[in-house]
Amino acid sequence: MDIKDGRTLLIIGGARSGKSAFGERLALASALELHYVATAVAGDEEMAARIATHQARRGADWTTHEVGTDICGVLDSHGGAGTVMVIDCLTLWLSGLLEAKRDIETEAEALIEALGRAQGAVVLITGEVGGGIVPGNALARAFRDAQGHLNQRIAAAADDVVLVAAGLPMVLKSNGRPVHG
Repeated sequence: MDIKDGRTLLIIGGARSGKSAFGERLALASALELHYVATAVAGDEEMAARIATHQARRGADWTTHEVGTDICGVLDSHGGAGTVMVIDCLTLWLSGLLEAKRDIETEAEALIEALGRAQGAVVLITGEVGGGIVPGNALARAFRDAQGHLNQRIAAAADDVVLVAAGLPMVLKSNGRPVHG
């Protein structure tokens, strides 16, 4: 799979599935200017360690934008032709939006519009959170449902969609069309 200007790729997978590393490898192979859009906020030592692991894996070839919830701003200011923006991840972005009590529908629509304006390539990483048990509390169920709806909307807007499971990529959508088995 090639990363090209003006194309959007959604990579979805469970925790520790290899989705971020897969997206980073594709971006590196593209020969485009590398931008990493980090939505994680180090709220505790464990999250700070996760962030440090991702930073060490990427190395110095990347320009990192620590945005929290402002994905659209960095897409508009740095998503020009000749760039690849790896946005990692929509799951933490959604969590930040919910915590800030922002309107998810409005934010999702703004993101889709920003993706349409991006002239460079965009790789979005997102978690598949609906494959497990039904959460035991209302907040966790609301998050799971919101993530599922967001993933569907971004997948519909993306040119390509890849599911990563156990480190193995499976193409779900290519060139704007679902792949049928």
